[in-house]
Amino acid sequence: MNRKLTTAVAVTFAGALMLSACSSGGSSGDSSDNPDTSGGDAPNELTFMFRGGEYDKLAYEAAIASFEEETGADVTMIITDADQYNTKLQAAIAGNKVPDVFYVDPANMMGYVYAGVLADLSGYVDQSVVDNLWSFGVDAYRMNIETGARGVDGDPFYGLPKDVGPFGFGFNTVLFDKLGLEHPSLDEPMTFDEFTELAKQLTVDMDGDGELDHWGTGLNVMWNSQAFIWGAGADWISEDQKTITVDTPEFAEALQWFADLGLVEGVTPSAEQAQTLDTYQRWMAGEIGFFPVAPWDIATYNDKAANDPENFGYEVIPYPVANEGDDWATWLGSLGIGVSENSANKELAAELAVYLSTDLDAQKTLADGKVQIPNLIDYATGEWIETDAAASGWPSNSKAFLEIAQEKGRPLPMIYTYTPQWYDNFWIGIENVVDNGSQTAADFLAAKQPEMQQLLDQSWISADQAKAQG
Repeated sequence: MNRKLTTAVAVTFAGALMLSACSSGGSSGDSSDNPDTSGGDAPNELTFMFRGGEYDKLAYEAAIASFEEETGADVTMIITDADQYNTKLQAAIAGNKVPDVFYVDPANMMGYVYAGVLADLSGYVDQSVVDNLWSFGVDAYRMNIETGARGVDGDPFYGLPKDVGPFGFGFNTVLFDKLGLEHPSLDEPMTFDEFTELAKQLTVDMDGDGELDHWGTGLNVMWNSQAFIWGAGADWISEDQKTITVDTPEFAEALQWFADLGLVEGVTPSAEQAQTLDTYQRWMAGEIGFFPVAPWDIATYNDKAANDPENFGYEVIPYPVANEGDDWATWLGSLGIGVSENSANKELAAELAVYLSTDLDAQKTLADGKVQIPNLIDYATGEWIETDAAASGWPSNSKAFLEIAQEKGRPLPMIYTYTPQWYDNFWIGIENVVDNGSQTAADFLAAKQPEMQQLLDQSWISADQAKAQG
């Protein structure tokens, strides 16, 4: 393996934690213990490597079958679970067995581009089609090789969106009704204070045995705090991606509020209780009032609501904000569909990537499978939200997902930097703020600012080095 490829694999391995940040989770296992990921050799053969659970597998089997019927292609699907995907893809790249078509994470894309792994797909898609895709879904895969700039309109793109993943928020409608509480607004965000008060009312001893068994919420700081930080007007990084911005009063106040939900207000399960059942399990058991709701959850949540209607039902709402009138936000993830630069069937591979990302029938199949919102803006904001979403079992307020895709969603902070170590560093020691309270948010952030800045500066140096080697 050449030096450039070795560098790219090492860099992307450092960002493996980020791969599970967006889009489908779950686990269905590999198509074999040691799948052959190498591209097809015959003129009509392709390999497609992706990750997800059973619902993803079923949806993609249907979409791929249609593609094969239309084109005469023979597509071998290789599916892994989310935790194994990045490692297996890196092994395939290192062994020169790159799949023809495969999922690529935006946080890892730059290394793959400089290593010559990913094909430029710009020439395979009409501009009218690009204009009908969610802007982040394309911009996440745009890159200027000369400057290293990311997300700039007009630059080439080295992937097409498998999806955009609006990380929504929701509440258990059944628990609210049991406790006689008014449902929160589906359109207007609560303030932090309003959310805290509702969370207190949801934290109860339902069975009367003297111990709490229901709680207001139970949120993971690494994946759930971004919306609250942004909802307070704070951020991790400057707009030009060069300066760390965590050491501000707004950031400190929002992070401290998040920590105090458990430490002071007691509206989350204790660390000991979380070891018995984690908060996702408690949410699914009907014991949690507020919890994230994202498109990749819908099929699972619907099954739960159908099988346990006495304890579980859900709806989608905006994330809380610090003060009345503030804009709410949350993160908008994406997985991309990339094509191997060295595919023996590059044209057909690009055709498959374009089909899965932009074909109307394929998008209907994937949305009906409740694994993603549609990529096509005109369909998503028209026929889908007006009729098809409800008909296929999406929640009644699914327009919130579209609102995130259109304006409320932001990429995770490390998406457009060469390496994510600076962002990974933020979470080291965060338990001292949110779990045991041994450090205030303000002190934690003051110490983190220089550490993260040093790592961010190094990321830009590494990008320049990779560009020079390319």
